[in-house]
Parts: sequence; C-alpha cells; structure tokens
Amino acid sequence: MAGSVLVRTPVVRWLGVVAVTLGIFSLVTAEILPIGLLIPIGEDFGLSPGRTGWLMTAPGLVAAVAAPLVTVTTARVDRRLMLGVLMVVLAGADVLAAVAGTYWLELAARVLVGLVIGGFWSIGAGLAGRLVPEHQAGRATAVIFSAVPLGSVLGVPAGTWLGEHGGWRLPFLLLAGLSVLVLVALVLFVPPLPAEEVTRLAVLREVLRLRQTRVGLVATCLIVVAHFGTYTYVTPFLRDVTGVQPELISTLLLVYGVAGLVGNGLAGLTVSRWLRLTFLSAAGLLALATLLLPLVGRTTLGAAGLLVVWGLAYGAVPVCSMSWFAAAAPQAREAATVLFTSSFQATLSAGALVGGLLLDRTSVSVVMVCGGLTALVMVGVLLRGDAEHS
Repeated sequence: MAGSVLVRTPVVRWLGVVAVTLGIFSLVTAEILPIGLLIPIGEDFGLSPGRTGWLMTAPGLVAAVAAPLVTVTTARVDRRLMLGVLMVVLAGADVLAAVAGTYWLELAARVLVGLVIGGFWSIGAGLAGRLVPEHQAGRATAVIFSAVPLGSVLGVPAGTWLGEHGGWRLPFLLLAGLSVLVLVALVLFVPPLPAEEVTRLAVLREVLRLRQTRVGLVATCLIVVAHFGTYTYVTPFLRDVTGVQPELISTLLLVYGVAGLVGNGLAGLTVSRWLRLTFLSAAGLLALATLLLPLVGRTTLGAAGLLVVWGLAYGAVPVCSMSWFAAAAPQAREAATVLFTSSFQATLSAGALVGGLLLDRTSVSVVMVCGGLTALVMVGVLLRGDAEHS
C-alpha cells in the first residue's frame, strides 16, 4: 500500500479514525451476526441452536490466539499495511460464509473472521494517538470503540432484517462489500504507520505479572462469559419463551443495540474518574437483566424493558475492560490492547460454547440464570480486589 493520497489536514486525520472505526464495525458485525440469524442458519444446515452457536465460538477461539500471534509476528510491519491485508481476508471470509454449502465450510469462514478480529482489533484499537493530535486521542479512542455497540445497534438488527427478507446469506455478501470500502478508506485517509512499539512475548509476560492486569483479566473473563453465554441465545428465548413473532425480533435487537450505544457513551463520560464503579455498575445491571428475564421477559414489554437494561450494561463493558488494561500498563499500550483482545475473544467463545451446551441439555431460561450468576461472581471479584487494594 502506497502512502496516503491526501494531505494530513485535521479533517483527513479524523477520516482516518472513521476508517479504522468502520473496520472494527465490519468485523464486530461479522462476528456477532449469527446471533440474529441463528434459527435460519440452523434450519438450513439441520442443526440445533446450541450446535449452530459454534459459529460464535469459532471466531472467538481463533481471535484469542491470533491477537498475540499476529501482533508479535508482524511487530515491525507497517500497521496500516496490516489493517489493509486483514480487510482483504475479512472480505474473503464473508464471501465464503455467504456461499458455503456445508456447515463445516461455514465454520471455516468463521475461523478466518476470528483471524481478522485478533489482528485488526489488537492493532487498530490502539492507533488513536497516532491518527490525531495527542489532546484528541481520548475522543478518538471513544469513537473507535463506539464501533462495538454500533455492531449491535446497526449491524445485527439490519442483518437480521435482511436475513428475514432476502435469506441469511445476503447480509454476509453485503459485509464483504463493506470490507472493500473500508480498505479503500484506509488507503485514502490513514498514513503509513511504521511500528513504534515492538510488542514481544516478554512484554506481554511483564504486563501479565501486574496485579491490576490480573484482576482486570479475571473480571473481563467473567463478564464476557456471562454476556455471550446468554446473548448468543437471546433469539431462541424471544421466540420460544416470550413468544415474539419473527418479524419483531430484529426490532427488539435494535432496542437492545440503541441502549448499548447509550451505555457506551455514558461509560466514556465516567470511566476516566470512576473506572471501578462504572465496571461494577455494568456487571450488576447485566446480572439483574439476565436473572429477571425468565420471570419478567415472558411478555414483549417486559423483555423489551430488560433488553434496555442489558444493553446499557453491556455497552459499558468493552470501554471499562480496555480502560482497565490501559490503566494497568500505560507504558505498553499495544501489549495492553493485545491482552484485552485475547481475553475478550477467548471468553466470548467460551461463553457461547457453554451457553450452547447448557441450552441443548436444559432450557434457555436456565442459560439466562447461569449467565446472571456469573455476572454476580464478577461483581464479587471487583469488590474483593477493591478491598485488597485499599
């Protein structure tokens, strides 16, 4: 990839931030899209919801391994070049997902998605300070991380709606087109970014020895397992327990997504001053929503209200988790981002897998309760960590 075509004006700098944000939006949407399409994909391949949930498990597992491996092995490669290559791979993975004739080929496409997530997120999430002036880096970081709830607000509901009207393969084709557009934006608006911090395995080990890093690691693992162990199967819950008509499910997912965007914005305002309290509040609200869902979520209105609470809670989680790792290791920004990405993706995968196993053996209501209890354990971990820190 040649040098950026445009002069580095303030507008072009922020368009570079937008390009990275769109890249993360496209890969987040590609990763969680099966949540809204779980039923039609499962029916097409003749699988149970739990087995179909492997499509959420596969990319998370791969991303957890790819985050440190891709970052370390390409440590001296220009970061913009890496982002561009990963967008090409993502476009290919989305096309493969759209045309796959067997479940195993569909899983192969999801493995490629995981590879992109591990590399792009680890590299791209920490680039804000190199794209805009330092005093604007905080705002740029918030913009980049807004892509996570935007994937829920726009990506999953839109993909679910398109899947209902044009077949579940259509959204994946459109995501492939978006990946190509992101590639063009990266070429136009992001300058060459030679590696500054060479992230080695020794640096990752050093960051992992820090007590605050370990507390953040345990807290992140618990809250992400709690969320994805339940949210992956929210569509079967809305259909089978709440009794929502299929055409309304995308609307309820949109309600959840909008709440998530609000939660992300609120966390951005509070996390710098009250990081632990914001993280605790998010976990507590998530526990409340999932524990009450089997009781209150039997009506559409009750389910919608709890999805709002759930969205507000989870929208804050990525910001809190990344901020925790960054605060624990300010001297190793890319290493902190790698640990965040790897732990987040590994437990996303584990949550989806465990939730699917529970679903196939018990019921979707049991899955929700178990997720809520896991979130409560996370609250206990942070409270104990706070007491020890004091």
